Amino acid sequence: MDQENSGGEKQWRPVNKVQRRILGVLIEKAKTTPDAYPMTLNGLTTGCNQKSNRDPQMSLDADDVEEALDQLREIGAVAEVHGDGRVVKFRHYMKDWLACEGNELAVMAELLLRGSQTVGELRGRAARMGKIPDMASLTPILRGLQEKGLVVPLTPEGRGQIVTHGLYCEKELEEQRRTLGGGVTVTTLAAERPVVQAHPVGQTGATAVATAKPPVEATDAPHESPLVRELRKEIEDLKGEMGRMKKDIEDLWSNLG
Repeated sequence: MDQENSGGEKQWRPVNKVQRRILGVLIEKAKTTPDAYPMTLNGLTTGCNQKSNRDPQMSLDADDVEEALDQLREIGAVAEVHGDGRVVKFRHYMKDWLACEGNELAVMAELLLRGSQTVGELRGRAARMGKIPDMASLTPILRGLQEKGLVVPLTPEGRGQIVTHGLYCEKELEEQRRTLGGGVTVTTLAAERPVVQAHPVGQTGATAVATAKPPVEATDAPHESPLVRELRKEIEDLKGEMGRMKKDIEDLWSNLG
């Protein structure tokens, strides 16, 4: 579901990977280093190529960023700011363009900067830009963003649930589903009991496919108790989160070096 204004005009739309990175950087810097915001072209380029808090790593030049900024200006997502100095600066209009603010913008910034991730990772990362002390405070934020079509769940609810943003083009979103899903549609986010049905991978809409791992019931241990199956699943989820945390630490050390 795309966000619309009172006149029915579409406010936000899918954007390419360079544009997503720029939007994420602008939101991030506005929240974490307000003294350096609005941002210059050089500052934005450096922010886009930053080694920490970015996935994937990029190596953009000023021309790449300037071209993407021109496109974002045309759709009303960013604007030039002319102050007393001679250097042109740029600011975002995400509060209006996405119809989001506060903690919602913090969550969107992390998804734009890093793409698909577990809700646990997302909470920890977005907390540096907003007041999101625990998962209980994140859940209603994600629900609201999903209602706007801005967040898409890729796997069923649980400790290791993976979500992404809705600003991918349909082809990219399908790739996310193929990579992280296994042909199963997740119809709700953080529901009491998620409804899971088999569908072709290419299905469109706000629904997304679940994990590629086979259901626990289909493993070689059919006589395991429900408790053992649940513990086995939580262990696998924790292994995935530990792997991602290791990569974050490596990125941080690389940036400090």
